[in-house]
Amino acid sequence: MKKIEAIIKPFKLEEVKEALHELGIQGMTVGEVKGFGRQKGHTEVYRGAEYTVDFLPKLKVEVVVTDAQVESVIAAIIKGAKTGKIGDGKIFVMPIEEAIRIRTGEQGEAAV
Repeated sequence: MKKIEAIIKPFKLEEVKEALHELGIQGMTVGEVKGFGRQKGHTEVYRGAEYTVDFLPKLKVEVVVTDAQVESVIAAIIKGAKTGKIGDGKIFVMPIEEAIRIRTGEQGEAAV
């Protein structure tokens, strides 16, 4: 099993969610995060004063999938999140040693 974390632009969430739903992915966790990469924030003016916004609002989408689903899930996230502009985000893939469904006690892939 693998955990896939994707940092995406907030307005792309629905497209990513739909792309994952088409693959049969039934669950995901989404959280609001802030950060920057090459985008390095931007400058804004408020009441005549200029200031830099270093941390931009993003969403972190987390999905745990079987090893066989990894490539198709990555492709679906890219399809849903890509704008072609700087700041589209990143995808990280990590191994998961164990998963346990609290309600039933199911373990491994059955818990996913």
